[in-house]
Amino acid sequence: MISIIIPLFNQADKIRKCLESILEQSTGNYEVIVIDDCSKDDVASVKKWALEEFGYKIVWERNTNSKGEAYEKNNGAPSARNNGFRKSKGEFLLFCDADIVFVPKALETMIDTLNKNPEASYAYPSHKHGLKLFRIWPFDAEKLKQMPYIHSTALIRREHFPAVGWDEGVKRLQDWDLFLTMLENGHQGIWIDEVLFTIKGGGYTMSYWMPGFAYKLLPFLPKVRKYNGAVAIIKGKHHLE
Repeated sequence: MISIIIPLFNQADKIRKCLESILEQSTGNYEVIVIDDCSKDDVASVKKWALEEFGYKIVWERNTNSKGEAYEKNNGAPSARNNGFRKSKGEFLLFCDADIVFVPKALETMIDTLNKNPEASYAYPSHKHGLKLFRIWPFDAEKLKQMPYIHSTALIRREHFPAVGWDEGVKRLQDWDLFLTMLENGHQGIWIDEVLFTIKGGGYTMSYWMPGFAYKLLPFLPKVRKYNGAVAIIKGKHHLE
């Protein structure tokens, strides 16, 4: 079974489309765990709809710490993801942002890929962010040490998910940090050369994205400086510099 874990913070306008795309999947062997991290918008109506549509296949709860104590303010996506993981039961994990919309065969394609490639610890597809295509490329450990290229919405074998979980102290490039940790533990991924989901808005990818030349020729731009600062933090943590 696939555990689909969705951290939620003020995206009531997007998560319904995400959930609708899950309902349309060609396989029904999944559970959905939504962790509401102190949203202030109208998620109650979406929650009511989701509980009716998914029934026993969905859990929708407030974000809590490892002791089960509810947070009084937003604690960040890594915290919500770790909470969802603690509540999950599946042999496979899919950390899904609330603004993602899957194609109908997404889950089936990812699970088939891992079943056919037992040496791989996770499967990551190409995707779109709005109209921008992120086609990615085959897994390359050395390239992963130099740059982030695998989105957090990859299907992960539960037994290979890091014991430390998501680092709740990392504020940016959290997916890069996770897959570097897995690499250090001897776990690698496999690329799926298909677009299996679209990000409809929000998230870190496009907040950082600029044409490649900008990062080399315009290092003084605030967006470039923030990105380079986040890269330096991750490389420092993983002793890559």
